Amino acid sequence: MTTYDTLPDTTRVWVYQANRPFRPEDVPGIRQKAQAFAQSWISHNRQLRAHADVLHNRFILLMVDESQADASGCSIDKSVYFLKQLQAEYGVDLFDRMVFSYKQGDEVFTVPREEFARLYQEGKINDDTLVFDTLVNTKEALDQSWVKPLSQSWHKRMV
Repeated sequence: MTTYDTLPDTTRVWVYQANRPFRPEDVPGIRQKAQAFAQSWISHNRQLRAHADVLHNRFILLMVDESQADASGCSIDKSVYFLKQLQAEYGVDLFDRMVFSYKQGDEVFTVPREEFARLYQEGKINDDTLVFDTLVNTKEALDQSWVKPLSQSWHKRMV
């Protein structure tokens, strides 16, 4: 089984953000399904060296080491199909790019763009608020800049 720690920094990453947190009792099942998908993920009849996880009860992380085999269009389509099945089963939206997640203390919050902008205008979040950049696309970027201050993120354009 491929683990996070065994993947190189160049590993391709996709971060899917749920529009609301998963129920805590659902997370083990979602994690198990995601990991099972990653272990069986193939591209052009080649097993992908892949890993999946659930982070902060709201992010689904898919990773592929493309130094061994690229994730092809068909294999990416399979991942989207898998994620759409999870959406239906757990009643979340994993494809709405206009919801933003941020941290306050140890808590993570996910809100629609309009509410995010309102929170900023009201001073409830600010340039130092830590936000999650779901556009990171490598393991190295995930490790170094997935969570960053709002002032250093593309989110700043949205407030």
